[in-house]
Amino acid sequence: MAEDGLRKLTIGDIKTAPMDFRFPSTNQSKHCFTRFVEYHKCIRDRGDDAGPECDKYAKYFRSLCPDEWVERWNEQLETGSFAGPL
Repeated sequence: MAEDGLRKLTIGDIKTAPMDFRFPSTNQSKHCFTRFVEYHKCIRDRGDDAGPECDKYAKYFRSLCPDEWVERWNEQLETGSFAGPL
């Protein structure tokens, strides 16, 4: 497991997120943010060992979001300053 408690993905694990009709435009910023929030809500609701139910959201946000954004959001979650709807 990685330092942040998330399982380290291999090349075989990485796939792009499926089409989501809530985000029809080419700008995927909101799609990225929503998948990040969905992952953390899933972990909150089901616990750290939720498995595949939450792992799919992690795969999605990792394929959509720049690493810098995820790092910043994780720091904000740790300090309690994350602005998302958790």
